[in-house]
Amino acid sequence: MAQPQNTENQDLSEPQTEPQTDAEPLDAAAALEEAHAAFEIERAEMRDRLMRALADLENTRKRGEKDRREAAIYGGAKLARDLIPVYDNLSRAMSVTTDDTRKQAQGLVEGVELTLRELLSVLGKHGVERVSPQAGEMFDPHLHEAMFEAPIPNTRAGQIIQVMSDGFRMHEQLLRPAQVGVSSTPG
Repeated sequence: MAQPQNTENQDLSEPQTEPQTDAEPLDAAAALEEAHAAFEIERAEMRDRLMRALADLENTRKRGEKDRREAAIYGGAKLARDLIPVYDNLSRAMSVTTDDTRKQAQGLVEGVELTLRELLSVLGKHGVERVSPQAGEMFDPHLHEAMFEAPIPNTRAGQIIQVMSDGFRMHEQLLRPAQVGVSSTPG
């Protein structure tokens, strides 16, 4: 008959371990180095992601700054474009006045002149300037829009022969090109 083992008398202070071999410390060191290499790869990837995120943030900040500057400069461009027909109408009204009209409706004519000057002054305060070509100047496609071509004697090809309406630009942005007629006479 087998005797029951008495576990109470056993010494539990020393842990029961298996005898170590030389291979186990090498395996632990290799596993540690492998974990360290994996950590270094992950750290490099995280650093790359962080640097990209910082670069994206900086680009977004710069783009926002540029957009704010342009909004401050060109923010009134839509309003200015909407006011250009008002200038055209007041200018046409002044161009059809004769000396007789000026005598008969002096107050009205002066009011229209003052309104036209005030409109140009307000537009000028906001960086809008008139592009007013003169007959005889050369056509510039960056500032002018050719409405027609006509062979006119004593002119060169590309010379402005008639100005139908002034153009406007805000700082360096063209709001509306000046509408002109151009000579097609060969030089």
